[in-house]
Amino acid sequence: MLEQDLILSIVTVVFSLLIGSFLNVVIVRLPRQMQWQWEKDEQGATLPPGIAWPPSHCPSCEHALSWWENLPLLSYLLLHGRCRECGTGISLRYPLVEALTALLSLVVVLKLGLQWPTVAALVLTWALIALAFIDLEHFLLPDRITLPLLAAGLLVNAIGGFTDPLSALIGAVSGYGILWAVYHAYRALTGREGFGYGDFKLLGALGAWMGWQLLPLVILLSAGVGAVIGITLILLRRHQRSEPLPFGPYLAGAGWLALVWGEKWNMIYLNIAGL
Repeated sequence: MLEQDLILSIVTVVFSLLIGSFLNVVIVRLPRQMQWQWEKDEQGATLPPGIAWPPSHCPSCEHALSWWENLPLLSYLLLHGRCRECGTGISLRYPLVEALTALLSLVVVLKLGLQWPTVAALVLTWALIALAFIDLEHFLLPDRITLPLLAAGLLVNAIGGFTDPLSALIGAVSGYGILWAVYHAYRALTGREGFGYGDFKLLGALGAWMGWQLLPLVILLSAGVGAVIGITLILLRRHQRSEPLPFGPYLAGAGWLALVWGEKWNMIYLNIAGL
């Protein structure tokens, strides 16, 4: 049994490192494609690289990366974090995304075991990582990811995934509706926007995957962590109060935690509350 777990862990880590490398491409290229869609009628708007083509290259000198320069984690170490041709520094985000993808994927596989919902949970995990980093860099949660993710959650639960179909449907509607209501209430009171529409869709997608029962936990975790980080940045004078903070990473992180440990945490809360 121990040997099987070891083999499963090694396979998971190696495969998810490759997925993490692909997620880096999505994080870089998808926002550029969307920007081009918005500006394509303007003079000089050039078509950006696609997701799958052309192959990876240095953004500074356009040097096409060889296979050994594309190895997840290893290439960053071998190249000392710099392009082999021009010496430009490589963003730390690349190895960070790859390592995080491997770590979270390993936790999902060890926690859920070998069953078909594990594959679905991995897909959700990878999508959440991509969304979190895109939102961190661009204040953007692309519909190309959030809407298919919402539909996938309803489909997964229609065939016996993580919750019953009705709970998934209610979760999708209420997840979107809760942040929609908060958004409009906050704007009416302050004249400012507290969330983006991408946040509505992401919370709706999380509700579709895990059901309405786990939405309070997701909201509590994301709001709590977001408040702590926001206040800390303001106190350290690294962020102005008037500047917005992306909420997507907190939603994504809270959603992943709820996916893996949410049922257990809900039971603990209900026991403490005597419900």
